[in-house]
Amino acid sequence: MNTAALLALALLLDAALGEPEWLWSRLPHPAVLMGRAVAAFDRKLNTGRHGVVAGILALSVLMAGAYGIGWVLSQFGNIVEIVIAAILLAQRSLVQHVAAVAQGLRLSVQEGRRAVAMIVSRDTATMDPSAVARSAIESAAENLSDGVIAPAFWFLVGGLPALMVYKIVNTADSMIGYRTPKYERFGKAAARMDDALNLIPARLTSLLIALPSRVLHQWRGIMRDARLHRSPNAGWPEAAMARAIGVALAGPRAYDGLIQDFPWVGEGGATTLGAAQIDAAIVKLWQAWALMLGLAVVLALTG
Repeated sequence: MNTAALLALALLLDAALGEPEWLWSRLPHPAVLMGRAVAAFDRKLNTGRHGVVAGILALSVLMAGAYGIGWVLSQFGNIVEIVIAAILLAQRSLVQHVAAVAQGLRLSVQEGRRAVAMIVSRDTATMDPSAVARSAIESAAENLSDGVIAPAFWFLVGGLPALMVYKIVNTADSMIGYRTPKYERFGKAAARMDDALNLIPARLTSLLIALPSRVLHQWRGIMRDARLHRSPNAGWPEAAMARAIGVALAGPRAYDGLIQDFPWVGEGGATTLGAAQIDAAIVKLWQAWALMLGLAVVLALTG
């Protein structure tokens, strides 16, 4: 069975089962184990001396270890590869978390804030309904790229070892890839490597959102909006999502009590948002997933 066929089955398995609570309440999730590994290197090597070099060393060891583990697991056969790949994809869990925000907003703004706080790092305590919905939609777009399309892409490129490498880099970036006094130097390698590994997947995600939404003719606008984002990659799926459902994303928001004046992505789109717009974004998540599945099936049949 070729890699594309394995990916198609993994995508279907993840969509069907997601993250079974009965399993991960008893066993540590692979993402948790990766986080523990990153945290261990952070404690041991992030001592303030030779920060950039220490960060490169830590990332190199983590990537080599992830590749080796992925190679060993791939030797156990197709079923193991499919199951591990499905575990490291996140379509169903992403949809569930985003849908929970819509459900919360339908009850009250407080419930919406509580649900969105589970998936974003910005301040949620004073968010109005539009800000809650906007945050959920932005998270949906970004995590479609990071949690579904990028892992699928790297699995296609290099099988389970490449998928494992991507996941450890993405985990490291989420933990230490910050421009803070503690991580500015130590986390620089993780942040740059994550940018590199997401370069193609982020743009592919944007395309997978735009195609079924019939906004591909607005590609120039999507490119322009994507460049407004502070991230070289996250702006692409956000810009496509904004135009796909006709809303304005990004804009000013609070982090750690401070208002950050970010530009609007999809300026001219609706700024009054609610549960209905989150529902529309969820439809786009499934459409993009279906296109990725279709691509995998075509490659499986022609490979």
